[in-house]
Amino acid sequence: MAHQEILHFSTRGRGTQNISDEVAKVVRAAGVQCGLAQVFVQHTSCSLTITENADADVRRDLETIMARLAPDGDPHYSHELEGPDDMSAHARSVLTDTGLTVPIGGGSLLLGTWQGIYLWEHRTAPQRRSVVVTVLGA
Repeated sequence: MAHQEILHFSTRGRGTQNISDEVAKVVRAAGVQCGLAQVFVQHTSCSLTITENADADVRRDLETIMARLAPDGDPHYSHELEGPDDMSAHARSVLTDTGLTVPIGGGSLLLGTWQGIYLWEHRTAPQRRSVVVTVLGA
């Protein structure tokens, strides 16, 4: 059995947004007891990650790490069509991931106690993002 929905999110600009509840609703609507939820963001300047959902310091520290790895406005970047955060946002997306897979058991996402699914916006301005959730299983 397969079930698919596209979710839409408005971000506040750079940072993480917990989308676990919305993905879980798609899983429940699919009626799958055992299977996989594949989650994919349809953009090149944001990403998805599974990370700590209890302590926001973890996500703030991840932003600090990304700022070091892919700084805005680096003079070595050639691609700057949409501003100083454009190429760094693309690099951050490549360094993380645009898709992830979560197992389903008992009709629920089998995330760990301290895990959440996050949409990670890498642009500094608010954006409208689309996330495809595909549920496969029985």
